[in-house]
Amino acid sequence: MAEKKTESFTVTDRRLFTSEGELRRDVPEENAAPVKPAAASTPAPADTSTEPPPPTAAEQKEQADAYRESSAEMDRQVEQSGQSAKELEITFERFLASLYMTGMLQLGLMREQGAPPQLDLIGARQTIDSLSLLSEKTKGNLTSKEQNFLQNALYELRMAYVEVTNAIAKGPQQMHAAK
Repeated sequence: MAEKKTESFTVTDRRLFTSEGELRRDVPEENAAPVKPAAASTPAPADTSTEPPPPTAAEQKEQADAYRESSAEMDRQVEQSGQSAKELEITFERFLASLYMTGMLQLGLMREQGAPPQLDLIGARQTIDSLSLLSEKTKGNLTSKEQNFLQNALYELRMAYVEVTNAIAKGPQQMHAAK
């Protein structure tokens, strides 16, 4: 009769962050992110938190150059396909429109062609709150057209959110009884 060989193994969670996004306290030293020394021109921060230092100016420049080079290559490919790369550039209004459409998708009021509507109320609320935060933080820095677009997007998303959550709160039985 053949002997059964039992093998054992140990599972070690090496993630640096908890599911809530907090830095884990029980991370073994070998897995902890290396801390880079502060640049000579930058004084050491007084904060003793465990946040890693920001990238150095040289690292940021290197990353920005690589990003520009990669983007330029993508623009060349777009132009070769017969489209204009300028049409793909992000503007503040396109950014707002993207957030607006994301909110409408999350509320189930828009959907991808052929796909069923998806409801994500928490995501919709966060999208609305993000637009509200943008409104507060950009006050006085937007053109009248941008400001109007932002306020209209916020108004429509908030109204849609209220309508969707009220419809959910009423439930299907109450909605049929009201007809």
